[in-house]
Amino acid sequence: MSLRAKLLEAANALMSALRASRKTRVISGTALGLSLVAFGAAGVAPIAPDAADLPVTLVVEELPLPDLNTQIASLSPAVGQFIAEERVRPGDNLSALLERLGVNDPQAAQFIRSDAEARSLLGLRPGRRLQATVDADGRLLSASALLPEHRDELKRLVIERGAAGFTARQLPVAPDMRVEMRAGEIRSSLFAATDAAQVPDAVAMQLVEIFSSDIDFASDLRKGDRFQVVYETVWQDGEMVRTGRVLAAEFRNGGKTFQAIWFGPRDASAKDGGYYDLHGKALKKAFLKSPLPFSRVTSGFAMRVHPISGQWKQHKGIDFAAPTGTPIRATGDGVIEFAGNAGGYGNMVVVRHGAMYSTAYAHMSRIAARRGARVAQGEVIGYVGSTGWSTGPHLHYEFRVNNEARNPDSISVQHAVALAGAELQRFRQVAADMGHRFSLMAGDAVQVAAR
Repeated sequence: MSLRAKLLEAANALMSALRASRKTRVISGTALGLSLVAFGAAGVAPIAPDAADLPVTLVVEELPLPDLNTQIASLSPAVGQFIAEERVRPGDNLSALLERLGVNDPQAAQFIRSDAEARSLLGLRPGRRLQATVDADGRLLSASALLPEHRDELKRLVIERGAAGFTARQLPVAPDMRVEMRAGEIRSSLFAATDAAQVPDAVAMQLVEIFSSDIDFASDLRKGDRFQVVYETVWQDGEMVRTGRVLAAEFRNGGKTFQAIWFGPRDASAKDGGYYDLHGKALKKAFLKSPLPFSRVTSGFAMRVHPISGQWKQHKGIDFAAPTGTPIRATGDGVIEFAGNAGGYGNMVVVRHGAMYSTAYAHMSRIAARRGARVAQGEVIGYVGSTGWSTGPHLHYEFRVNNEARNPDSISVQHAVALAGAELQRFRQVAADMGHRFSLMAGDAVQVAAR
């Protein structure tokens, strides 16, 4: 319908409205007026042009091409450079390692052997990674390797070729600390169980040290015993470089549950910390349960036939069978009272623990302590042997009260002082977190988690 026809139709509607009642005329007139405004707006508003009818203008502009020589020059430093990475293999020497990296550079090999810093490469253990940048002629341009052997901090060895020759330096590396959790069950031995649970040997040894006052891991373990452990690991470049401290552990042995949580004062060194149970009671006792971490008792504190004299007499000590050279630990803090040959006892060390207690370690192959020296609990003071009146390698251990041999199992010793006050409150926060982790690992299935 054209605009003219629409206007005529609106006029006719107006005439009809005038003939209607007054109220009807008002309403109809208002509606008609609005309609006329709308039609008028439609008639006045411009119609947008079709895009296809718009004029098209072609613009041509010449752009300068980059200079080919300039592009080649910018790429020239990287042309012919290769980055290689290899892991150190058992029995590797420097020549074999450099050959696998594609390095054919006598000058670089000589520098690594002679420079004090660069020589650290020669001490890399199997499994460690070495990265090298080599040119097309096999010349070493740079090399780097992580040196995790530094216990206190990680360092990276960097070797670079410059205009004046090679330089080597060790740079500190920020480690990536992680907390891992493992759980396992004893089926044959502790280390078989920790291997099955993917617990590193260094962590397994810490478990032995933590619970050595309560568990003799040579004789007390039972099939079905379970353990849970939370420990630190240090990572760099996506691989674990070493383990850290055990933060918490739980060991269920023979129906008893032993728990340990590491805790230390704020802003204190590691030596000021220690292990406590969930209630803040120190685990460290005055004496270890055994001077050897892994051994078997061949003769206890009882009457027996002496293996050499053949006489029936009291055996005033405990004999532990172990291979020659096995380290012997002091069972408590003290001072070396005697270190030397003691006739039938052979090479012997006696440690004085205050005015009342002393411990004796006999038949050593070698003594590793001197008289008057202070020793800490767990410190090595000698090695298992068969000196004196002995029929084979073993350790004869005596626990003495007022210089009289007593059965160590009959002696009750006190724990260290428990936490109290503000330190106890702070410890409870740590214990709550570790208790939650224990609950995550509890259950029928052995669970493994990492954070």
